[in-house]
Amino acid sequence: MALPFRRADRVGDLIRRELSRLLLREIKDPRLSQVIVTAVQLTSDLRYARVFFTAGTGGTDHAAELKGLQAAAGFLRGHLGRSLRLRYAPELVFEVDESVDRSLHIAALLKQVAPPEEPGE
Repeated sequence: MALPFRRADRVGDLIRRELSRLLLREIKDPRLSQVIVTAVQLTSDLRYARVFFTAGTGGTDHAAELKGLQAAAGFLRGHLGRSLRLRYAPELVFEVDESVDRSLHIAALLKQVAPPEEPGE
């Protein structure tokens, strides 16, 4: 039997989609042009949202993107409050999603270790 989704999970997914849309269409900051929102974790009272992101540039230093997101946090929070019609717009806390970088690193290591496949096998 599948576990039911919590409301925080559903709202978190809505916030992730809306933030992605806002970053793509509304934000003009060049630091945020390659930012990808990967996940949003909300507290059960929906007051705080941890927003995980990565940058499409592939670098490991995301300080510029983090500063850009922190600068745009008020704008993003205001738009979320209006578009999602929540009683309280959650406070946004941005964190770099390290899982993407780790998975790319592991894939590179596996590629080095695995012997090349011969055609016809």
